[in-house]
Amino acid sequence: MSKSRLMRDAFIDEIYKSAINDQDIIFISADFGAAALDDFRENLPDQFIHAGISEQNMVDVAVGLALTGKKVFLYAMAPFITTRCYEQTKAVISSMRLPITLIAVGVGLGYDHATLTHFTTEDVAIMRALNGIRLLTPVDSDSAAYIAKECINNPKFTYVRLERNPQPDLYGNELESHFDEGYVCLNQGNDIAIISSGCMTHKAIEVRNILLKNEIDIGVIDVFRIKPLNQSSLPNLLSGYKAILTLEEQMLDGGFGGAILELLADEGICIPVKRVGIKDNFEVVNGNREYLNKLYSIDVESTVGAVNELIDKVK
Repeated sequence: MSKSRLMRDAFIDEIYKSAINDQDIIFISADFGAAALDDFRENLPDQFIHAGISEQNMVDVAVGLALTGKKVFLYAMAPFITTRCYEQTKAVISSMRLPITLIAVGVGLGYDHATLTHFTTEDVAIMRALNGIRLLTPVDSDSAAYIAKECINNPKFTYVRLERNPQPDLYGNELESHFDEGYVCLNQGNDIAIISSGCMTHKAIEVRNILLKNEIDIGVIDVFRIKPLNQSSLPNLLSGYKAILTLEEQMLDGGFGGAILELLADEGICIPVKRVGIKDNFEVVNGNREYLNKLYSIDVESTVGAVNELIDKVK
């Protein structure tokens, strides 16, 4: 699989192309670092606002514009568009269910060497707790572009989680046929399903390929819509497995794996689930993403071991 362009460029390019013919589209950025912003800034200055490092104020400006009927997109680094302006997002956007799209770049450990100030190991937990939010995580640049189109054509209160670095092309052009479902079953296995989202889905595929060499057939499911989760076909799919492993670059407390457990409990599905993610009291250190994933036991090797443990339990 080849590396693709940056998710943020794919996403912003789609908004820009639509904004050319739709003056109601407004893009507000706290960051000038994205190459895709150049066209917006130069060619559509009346539809582009550089808010500077003032994310709370950026949200307030977006609210005012949304109340006048504008389709507003907010873009910033992941930790700053979530935790820094959480109060404004909760008290105004969420409570009024305004159709504003929050675009976060560098989710999880994407800004690895910047350490904790730039990590978002809790953004799934805090953002999915907001009332009325739609939470989307593309897996590659093509799926990011399609999600952008959906946010334009069907504006809702939405949080989009983008990777900072390019991801291998996986299934982006097929997303249209799966968008309403909120997930894509990449591989149908016999006994155990690995459920993941975003960049960790690529690791899940690596894990599956390793286990296939040992004649262990594992299913892989990418859940790109973490909220609202599919409450019909996804539970039916999961109920066909003997066990499930969730894989995430998030704190386990309130994270993606917890959302899957809630879904299973609500639907009365009782099967073993093992969550692989970042445990409470993790060590805050500097290092690249590969090093940090290994340190937190969410790398491919550790996940293979976790799957083997799960297999032993359900034999």
